Amino acid sequence: MDTAKTIDTLTLKMFAFNAGDAKRIQHLMKVHRFAQLIARMEGLDTHTRFVVECAALVHDIGIRPAEAKYGSCTGKLQEQEGPAYARPMLEELGLDAADIDRICYLVGHHHTYTGIDWADYQILVEADFLVNLYEDGVGADGVRHALDTIFRTKAGRDLCTEIYGVQ
Repeated sequence: MDTAKTIDTLTLKMFAFNAGDAKRIQHLMKVHRFAQLIARMEGLDTHTRFVVECAALVHDIGIRPAEAKYGSCTGKLQEQEGPAYARPMLEELGLDAADIDRICYLVGHHHTYTGIDWADYQILVEADFLVNLYEDGVGADGVRHALDTIFRTKAGRDLCTEIYGVQ
């Protein structure tokens, strides 16, 4: 499997899924790039990097279905609805069943900050936080709190500190 081509194809599928919603497309691209960067800085193996990159691209796939179904897109609703939309997209790309299961697990838990069980999960959460802190206009105290309670990887902590200027 050509992983770079698969990532590009998945990216374009997510553009189509979110057609007309530039904010969500911009968000998924930023989360993807931060996840890719953190994974590389942390020295993750190629396969784990691929899984975390795929998860970063589809992590918010549950937003639109949750809004349509419930009129709301809370983190829990995103987690609840997302895997059912991610799975067929990933299957269509021919990903291994175990990878699809893991990516769907990550989609279904990316707003759950307890029980983080592996580097791919931690990196996805940190990448999403790096973007959300900016997009949500979180102040210095909130960034410091996130740095203390969410960020665990050296790369993620270093990026958060540098981007937001907090210690």
